[in-house]
Amino acid sequence: MATLVTPTVILPRAPKGAFRNEPFTDFSRHENAHAMREALERVGDRLGHEYPLIIGGERVCTAGKIESRNPARPAQLVGLHQKAGVEHADQAVQAALNAFETWRFVGADERASLLLHAAEIIRERKFDFCAWLTYEVGKNWAEADADVGETIDFLEFYAREALRLAAATPPIQYPGEHDELLYIPLGVGAVISPWNFPFAIMAGMTSAAIVSGNTVVLKPSSDSPTIAARFMEVLEEAGLPPGVVNFCPGSGASFGNAVVAHAKTRFIAFTGSKEVGLDIHERAAKTQLGQIWIKRTILEMGGKDSIVVSADADFDAAVAGVVASAFGFSGQKCSACSRAIVEDAIYEAFVERLREQVEKLTVGDPATNSNIGPVVNEAAMKSILYYIDIGKKEGRLVAGGKAVETPDKGYYVAPTVIVDVAPSARIAQEEIFGPVLAVIRARDFDHAVEIANNTEFGLTGSVYSTDRVKLDHARRRFHVGNLYFNRKCTGAMVGAHPFGGFNMSGTDSKAGGPDYLYLFTQAKSVGEKL
Repeated sequence: MATLVTPTVILPRAPKGAFRNEPFTDFSRHENAHAMREALERVGDRLGHEYPLIIGGERVCTAGKIESRNPARPAQLVGLHQKAGVEHADQAVQAALNAFETWRFVGADERASLLLHAAEIIRERKFDFCAWLTYEVGKNWAEADADVGETIDFLEFYAREALRLAAATPPIQYPGEHDELLYIPLGVGAVISPWNFPFAIMAGMTSAAIVSGNTVVLKPSSDSPTIAARFMEVLEEAGLPPGVVNFCPGSGASFGNAVVAHAKTRFIAFTGSKEVGLDIHERAAKTQLGQIWIKRTILEMGGKDSIVVSADADFDAAVAGVVASAFGFSGQKCSACSRAIVEDAIYEAFVERLREQVEKLTVGDPATNSNIGPVVNEAAMKSILYYIDIGKKEGRLVAGGKAVETPDKGYYVAPTVIVDVAPSARIAQEEIFGPVLAVIRARDFDHAVEIANNTEFGLTGSVYSTDRVKLDHARRRFHVGNLYFNRKCTGAMVGAHPFGGFNMSGTDSKAGGPDYLYLFTQAKSVGEKL
């Protein structure tokens, strides 16, 4: 006989009206700049703390450690973390499985309430979370604020989406029956999150999973485990029961692979590189002894994103959009513009204006709110400089092209522009993930769209044009998951721009959209004859 499960009780918090995106902070206002400086000082006093694994609510220490360091000042320890190994994988999955037997029966209103409470806590401490992002991954104030704002948006949006799914009904009621359509959870999921949006993407994947009734083994990037540990603190403060989320930083090659392959893991939500995503997909496809389901993979991978600039475009707006898209957060976004494809008629003038604007960018410690901060670590810097050397042979360098030395020995690369690049060149095809922009000349608009589609990726893209015929052509032919007209190709807003790409950019999961929670649930149809 099945055991009756007593649900966890969470104090109810109903959504306050329709969903609205969290507003950006205006740091030109004295009070906001002052609050950010105070937060940097306050959080600076908390750096270097040691954080345990959290498995089933228990704090666990390990012999192996992960050091999270400030990429602007590598000597500065941000957080010391335990390193989960293969031996912890089964423990974490079992803890999540045990918690699932209770959490799956908690009402959608209570699960949504947990997310809304977490959103309130983060909103109240927004500047502190911005400061953590500045220290741990080198985000300047605006980039950190956008990351925190998107985190709040995901929590607020997915709470409302969970309530919407809970109220779903079949398209019709068959005569003589009472028919229901129930979106029930999948089970235990692995959430493997990236370092470039270490708050928003990590919290978004985790919150979507748990608000749908699943439980999670959370493996954050080893470059950004501290912000994930701080998020765990928020979840526990908001009332998260033990085992619903199990916090386990660790190596992807050992702990991560073990969780992906585990027979009791039901789904994997991953954001990261194409290579790792494909490896996860392959490992998840292999059926393990005792496995009774087909594992689901929710994958967001790389991009080689283009902005097409038509001869009739608003010239200044196009230059500004390319600069913002290519060099925001040092180009370390899967949505970043790494290729500007410019019509021949304005090519030379565009290159000159682009060079002028890039040379105005400031490079320095993000704590002082410079335009361009560090890249995430030394290996990333070396990889980016390697590609710049390739690019110097494949095109003409007009800006940047070197590392930037600082007294604190941070990992800085100057914003780099390489022009006259062939569409098939390596720097026009391979994801660099740094502040490097290839500029490509197109004969005309049709040729520009053709070039834009010539990579294995299909994540984001943008078109600058005042010609409606050209925009309609791009709407039909530019093959990306997120396409923008007359605006930058970064900065997808939750609700307005469901995010996810085609081809080798992933499974087109459309995070922040009305379809996303379907990926974390399974539909159960119930028909009762009256």
